[in-house]
Amino acid sequence: MPNPKYAAYAPAAPYFDLVRGALGELVDGDHFFDVLTDETVYEVLYDVPGWPRVINGRADVMAAFRGYVDNITLQSADKLVVHTTDDGSVVVIEYEVHGTILATGVKYDNRFCSIVRIENRKIAHWRDYMDSLAAWNALTARARG
Repeated sequence: MPNPKYAAYAPAAPYFDLVRGALGELVDGDHFFDVLTDETVYEVLYDVPGWPRVINGRADVMAAFRGYVDNITLQSADKLVVHTTDDGSVVVIEYEVHGTILATGVKYDNRFCSIVRIENRKIAHWRDYMDSLAAWNALTARARG
């Protein structure tokens, strides 16, 4: 059964489930937020209005995702490819997400590559790359008429 303390984040569940599954037994915790610490650095190497380039700590990552789920609902996440290096201390994951921009009803499809450094069975650092043009097109498209 899903943890009720994360119920507000249900619109991003496909992403959280895919990531948690990709990290498997390398980390401890049931939910994506459970594998973060107060020292986790979540870095994105792209500019999206309202989304910081560097987020420090679990509470701030959760706050950023709260804004995400207020604007986008994901229907699925797929095409997962996992590359494990350095005896499992670094994991590179490639994946896609598919959803809807809530304000406009426009479809949102994007590709990501995330480099995850693990320390003490938790995420120490997350570096994210995405298809910025796909995000821009979805976020700036006109509402369905």
